[in-house]
Amino acid sequence: MKTYLTIWFNSNGASPTKILEKLEDIGFKPMKGNYDMAYDWNSKPETDEVLHLANTVRKKLKGDKVLFKLETV
Repeated sequence: MKTYLTIWFNSNGASPTKILEKLEDIGFKPMKGNYDMAYDWNSKPETDEVLHLANTVRKKLKGDKVLFKLETV
């Protein structure tokens, strides 16, 4: 399974490069297409694992003035 991430940037916020680096630090990989990044789970994650990842993304991006959406499929 994968968790896909879509990011909406704010012109008054952190640079896309800085955001990319922060998300790569927690295991996301950049991609092209409908999503900006993806996190590859080695197996089917439990709900609490997906929530933990979402909380980690939130903490990592706090103060950077970006919005994000996660989708795990």
